Amino acid sequence: MEEMRKEIDVGDWHSNLAHDEWTPLPVSGTRASARYKHAAVVVDEKLYIVGGSRNGRYLSDVQVFDLRSLTWSTLKLKTESSSAENIQEDDGSSLREAFPAVSDHRMIKWGNKLLLIGGHSKKSSDNMSVRFIDLETHLCGVVDASGNVPVSRGGHSITLVGSRLFVFGGEDKNRRLLNDLHVLDLETMTWDVVETTQTRPVPRFDHTAATHSDRYLVIFGGCSHSIFYSDLHILDLQTMEWSQPHVQGDVVTPRAGHAGITIDENWYIVGGGDNSTGCLETLVLNMSKLVWSTSTNVEARHPLASEGLSVCSASVFGENILVAFGGYNGKYNNDIFVMRLKARESSHPKIFKSPAAAAAAASVTAAYAIAKSDKSDYPPPANPTLNGIGTSIPESDIRNRIDAIKEEKRTLESSVAETQVENVKLREKIDEVNSSHTELSQELQSVQGQLISERSRCFKLEAQIAELQKALESGQSIEAEVEMLRRQKSASDEGEDGTTVQRQGSGGGVWGLFGR
Repeated sequence: MEEMRKEIDVGDWHSNLAHDEWTPLPVSGTRASARYKHAAVVVDEKLYIVGGSRNGRYLSDVQVFDLRSLTWSTLKLKTESSSAENIQEDDGSSLREAFPAVSDHRMIKWGNKLLLIGGHSKKSSDNMSVRFIDLETHLCGVVDASGNVPVSRGGHSITLVGSRLFVFGGEDKNRRLLNDLHVLDLETMTWDVVETTQTRPVPRFDHTAATHSDRYLVIFGGCSHSIFYSDLHILDLQTMEWSQPHVQGDVVTPRAGHAGITIDENWYIVGGGDNSTGCLETLVLNMSKLVWSTSTNVEARHPLASEGLSVCSASVFGENILVAFGGYNGKYNNDIFVMRLKARESSHPKIFKSPAAAAAAASVTAAYAIAKSDKSDYPPPANPTLNGIGTSIPESDIRNRIDAIKEEKRTLESSVAETQVENVKLREKIDEVNSSHTELSQELQSVQGQLISERSRCFKLEAQIAELQKALESGQSIEAEVEMLRRQKSASDEGEDGTTVQRQGSGGGVWGLFGR
């Protein structure tokens, strides 16, 4: 890596870059400290790095890398008195905190300001914070936002569509995973909850998000506390329906902590990992074709095979490049890497359909194909009023063809209507089945509860029966002893009676003495 840095001429470094290869940049002077889970954005050929984490400590500095001179500098912030936060020092004195130490936050450029959304800090509030850094005055502070403010979180994604900022998922300060969707209107600074239909992504954090054609919100990867994901979810921002489309191309492994940036219709995914191995490939998703491909690979233990890194796009010396910084792969990194982009094929924006619309579209396509095959022997001439040999087509034939086309249109519309009716019926059946399933589950739980209660009662009865049997056996033994004592007493009484009679007969008593 040091050899690669030496090969680059600082004054003309952009001209020596190979396409689709990551190249480390030489840096003059002091470097920004190594970190991960920071926030980054490029403004006017300068890379702004805010906050992050290192060795379990949150960072509060703002570092700036000049992509022309290849030098680092520190941005000194000023604090608005109205939005300043006071902290207590050990001696009891009060100091004004210019910017809080924060990690796992997200950042965008809006006007002449950088907006920082959410993140974890030692003084996290219950609600999501929105902070700003003015790039002209270097003032920083808190933006007062109203409405349905979401709970504070980190590891979420933010996506800008026009003046609306969509926030999805993340992990709150109690480590609860989220999959809710909120929107912040940047013109009015008002929060609102976004209600969606169909199956939304499971709760996750450290995923990435992008937009396609200003209509679709795309979510990729992320993790729970034990599972890493490689799935792709799309939200139609017009219908507010979630879908999980079929994706083609290279096999994508699960990952979290990766970074993503969109250029035209291509979404570049860099780094990430699964807490044991880092991802070596730089992926590209063509969002119009929904095809994954691999742009380039790095070696194992490379700084870009890290979690919590950042990637931005920049235009320097007229060249479109990707700029990556930081991350953690067993050690914290602070290298700057750039990649010169190769021109890629452009496609028309793809319209992603909901399941119901996709079924209707399939029916229409099939009907159109059948109609087209029926007419394949009669291709339309270049001139609608002439046949193939230059003679005029009778008006009656033209009318007949128009009538046939109208009839086909009615047939297709009827097919679409029937498909929609079938979809409604299927949804009703699904709702009925779900309702029945819920009732059966409740009934099963009730029966299981009764069985448990009866089983407990049976155990108690068996214990009582055993005690009664012991008492009965004891009673029988006592009764036998009583009977034996009765017999002994009876025998004793009979013996005493015989002795008394014998004594009376032998002596005669006093009367016998006087009778002699």
